[in-house]
Amino acid sequence: MRRNLVVGNWKMHGDMRSNEMLLNGIISGVQELHNADFVVCVPNPYLFQARALLEKTNIHWGGQNVNQHEEGAFTGAVAPHMLTDLGCTYVLLGHSERRNLFYETNLTAAARFDAAIKAGLTPILCVGETLAEHEAGLTEVIVASQMDAVMATLGEQDFAQAMAVNMVFAYEPVWAIGTGRTAMPDQAQAVHEFIRHRIARRNPDAAAKVRIIYGGSVKANNAESLFAMPDVDGGLIGGASLHAEEFVAICQATNSVTASTCLAELT
Repeated sequence: MRRNLVVGNWKMHGDMRSNEMLLNGIISGVQELHNADFVVCVPNPYLFQARALLEKTNIHWGGQNVNQHEEGAFTGAVAPHMLTDLGCTYVLLGHSERRNLFYETNLTAAARFDAAIKAGLTPILCVGETLAEHEAGLTEVIVASQMDAVMATLGEQDFAQAMAVNMVFAYEPVWAIGTGRTAMPDQAQAVHEFIRHRIARRNPDAAAKVRIIYGGSVKANNAESLFAMPDVDGGLIGGASLHAEEFVAICQATNSVTASTCLAELT
């Protein structure tokens, strides 16, 4: 059985004082939740602070992006080993804001995915379509192109290594990010099922194990219905991750769904 995952993406928010308050609130709220995994991806300047506060808790921390190079003249870039030096175990890649605002592409996402795997990081590859693409019925075409660019760069050994570090896919319909619009549970399930089948064409074992999480205006009041879908393994949370009470409620929802699934399987 796959273990659910909730990832908070703080984006470009935070300062030392508010970070401490937020993280302490999250720590208090999730410390008794043991049926799912929890991660916060904070801005790079605050990774050291996140490590100091989280290293003895059940919450992991990660980066919001990484460069494909280990070192060199790449001003402003962050190498994979720099994240692992700070105890990061996860990293976001290919987020729609990186694609749209910073002109990152499927090819750069693929190169960074490969570098993250080799560094022992768990990459969370973000895929998803714009509103225009969604309305044109191109969801599967766009998602497949974003996935295939990454999977095409991985040989069998690298693919096996990606499985070993529990690679994650995050379906984030761009039309639902920060808009208040959310894919209905059955809509999210349909795309997640498509993603899993796409992976199964390459490796059925990987498809069964890989976690596929949903992102796009996830809130406490819709999290449980989304996470109850059979191929939705948790969520990538943006704005709601900046509010401890709301983020904890989402974590509680996925923890509850996982516990219920385990009980159903036992009976």
